[in-house]
Amino acid sequence: MSEQILAVDGLMKTFEVRHSKGLRVTKSQVQAVSGVSFTLDESETMGLVGESGSGKTTVGRCILRLLEPSAGSVKFKGTELVGLDKESLRDLRKQMQIVFQDPYASLDPKRTVGAAVAEPFDIQKVKVDTKAKVGELLDLVGLSPDHADRFPHEFSGGQRQRIGIARALALNPSMIVLDEPVSALDVSIQAGVVNLLQDLQQELGLSYIFIAHDLSVVRHISDRIAVMYLGKLVEVAPAAEIYERPSHPYTQALLSAVPEPDPDIERGRQRTVLQGEVPSPINPPSGCRFRTRCPKAESKCADEEPLLIDRGTGHLVACHFPETTFVDLGAPVNFERSL
Repeated sequence: MSEQILAVDGLMKTFEVRHSKGLRVTKSQVQAVSGVSFTLDESETMGLVGESGSGKTTVGRCILRLLEPSAGSVKFKGTELVGLDKESLRDLRKQMQIVFQDPYASLDPKRTVGAAVAEPFDIQKVKVDTKAKVGELLDLVGLSPDHADRFPHEFSGGQRQRIGIARALALNPSMIVLDEPVSALDVSIQAGVVNLLQDLQQELGLSYIFIAHDLSVVRHISDRIAVMYLGKLVEVAPAAEIYERPSHPYTQALLSAVPEPDPDIERGRQRTVLQGEVPSPINPPSGCRFRTRCPKAESKCADEEPLLIDRGTGHLVACHFPETTFVDLGAPVNFERSL
């Protein structure tokens, strides 16, 4: 049985927003993350999905303390990270890394690739044979050690993301937060990066939090999936359960929007179209936050917030009226190993 590496409990993040009307300035609170709880095991990939603005990236950054959580608990290998002093946090960060969404913006254009990959050694004051180690890391992600002397603009988007992955691996981490690591890449390049991440996980025993909005990619790489809506988790389950038997209306709507490659199947599919806009996180709806767009909403949904309850087999759903609907999405996307 795998050992638990991360435990997030009641995580909350609130941002203060200022509004100016002439000389008058008012303040309000944005609830970006509200009471998120989940666990992550060794060598497991947790997919975190949701619309833009759902709070999934904020969750990842709060876990790493790149953003300070407003409340809640984040335990990494039994150590509480919330409130941990900077020196202790610096030591733990050797084991927790992140790969950012934009592979170009995350690299300093004035520094060589070798300097970028070696930067963690300088920050953590780790004494290694830098040139040899950088070459080893570049080779690990499918690049040539000779690339160390080049600059980021000389590489394609996929190659730059591989450089970001090499930098994240420099200090031998146990867990990596992947913040939409392939969303900025061409579809043909995405497959190569996703396959690389899976190979690295098998070889190094890594744990991933894979943040994304592309449900076909999440299906391919994740062991479990957590669905977020307006700062809250609405459904958490093994990947097969989410894709074949979604129980929350929001999850069902997301999956119905996934295109089917076979045109005959696609023409016969029935889509769930959500009405209205995502409410403002400054003033979220009472009760269930999804009720303003939910086709099954009743008065109870406005009066009482649904709890994230295990409906069996580790399938957690936050809905007063969960309904298991079988969704035939066809076979998972076939990512060519040669890419």
